[in-house]
This record gives sequence, structure tokens and C-alpha cells, in this order.
Amino acid sequence: MKQFFLSTALAAVSGVAMTTVAVADAGHDHAIDQKGAVVSEASEAKVASFDILAAHVHQEGRQITFHMTTNGVAGADKPDSVGTFAGSSVWAYVWPTSLDPSAVGFEGGTGILALAATSHPDFDDTPLFDENNDGDTGNDGAHWHSHWVVLTPNEECGPGALAVRDVAEGETPEMPATWPGVPIFLDSPGYTPYFDGPEISINVVLANEEAVAIKGANYDGVTSALRVNADIHAPLLCVTDVFDIASGDLSLPGRVE
Repeated sequence: MKQFFLSTALAAVSGVAMTTVAVADAGHDHAIDQKGAVVSEASEAKVASFDILAAHVHQEGRQITFHMTTNGVAGADKPDSVGTFAGSSVWAYVWPTSLDPSAVGFEGGTGILALAATSHPDFDDTPLFDENNDGDTGNDGAHWHSHWVVLTPNEECGPGALAVRDVAEGETPEMPATWPGVPIFLDSPGYTPYFDGPEISINVVLANEEAVAIKGANYDGVTSALRVNADIHAPLLCVTDVFDIASGDLSLPGRVE
């Protein structure tokens, strides 16, 4: 599966716990209801909350909505805590795109730009935001939150595996204004994931010039697990499991309209 994930991605662009989740407005249109959505058949062999039925991205002016319909209650399952940052798990809903990373402020030409909603109970990487509203911005990594990430192939994660791109020592690549300062290509923009039964959605508002760049981009939907390197060295964050791919082959068949 790892080799498959890598090869198709390059062709396109070069322990469970329950959680309380935010609920979207009633009447919100789901990804599976949208014309042009990337659809996928249900599978009893997959965890229902990560079994993708449809992924969709659409644009209205400066607002871009990323959403995904699952075969279960989206956001209901999270990774178990291991008690340490090293070796900890990240579970994610991911929308890989054909956009250059520079579209959201990263150094251009550095990999596969993706939007992700993640949960990881053993660390917090959104220092500007207090997702659980308890007055502490450093203790809410388990709450679903959003990231832009840049993915690249990295054989040190395993044969054919992907990783969030590392920032090598001494390098100073371009980063978005809300980059949390970690040595990987990860941004913490503060866009709230919303949940409505089987649906997860994230509304992204971009500057006019960035929004123009989104129009016509290709996308797909993926659910996956990542793991922090037990030695806390590069590669820091590897993709370890792919739960589901909306298109089946990561060909990014969706098109932002």
C-alpha cells in the first residue's frame, strides 16, 4: 500500500478513542451530494469513520470548502495516547492537491500540498489556537484541527513511503505566517474542522491572489495514519498507514470549480 500511495502520488503531481466533535450547521450539503465529487464504494473491511464515500472541494469567491463523506461518524475515532511525543501517532483526513506549495506560503516546488484535519493526543502543534477553550493553547492536540502540509517521498519511512517534508538544519525555506516553528513543512492556519454525522468539512479563506490559484486545481481524498519518529530525527513525521483513498489510485481526479 505504501508503494502504491507513493507511485500514484508522484504520477499525479511529481488504539481508538471516542471524541466530542463540532457539529456543522443543519442542512449542510455533504460531499457525496456534490456534482463532480470523487466517490468511493463502502467497505466493511475498513474502520467506518475513515472509510471514504466521497471527497469534494469547491470554491465560492475567496472561500474554499474541503469536505469528505465517510461510511461512519466522521471524527469519532482517534489514536490512543502513548504518553510521549516520540513514537506518537497522528490520524488524519487529507485532501492532496495539485497546487504548488507556494499557493499557501511555502517554498515553491517542494512537494505535494495537502490540507489535513488531524488528531494526536501526545503533542500540540497549534500554538496560536486554543481548540478546547480552556485557556491553554498547548494541551489540545487531540482535538481535531487543520494543517497545510507538504508531502514528499522518503525511503527512511519505509519502502515507497511518504513523509511531511523536513526542514534540514541550516535551511530557511519560505513558510506561511502561521508556521508553528517545527522543523517540517507544516502550517497551522486555524481553520476549524466541522462534523455533521458522516461528514467532515473545512472552510478555508484565502487572499484574493491565493484564491485565484486554487481555481481548476485537482484534488483527491485520503484517510491515513502518521507517526512521529521514535528518535525525533528527520524524517520527523512519516505516513505509516493509508486507510482509504477516494479515487482508489490517488490520481487526483477531482477539480475545484
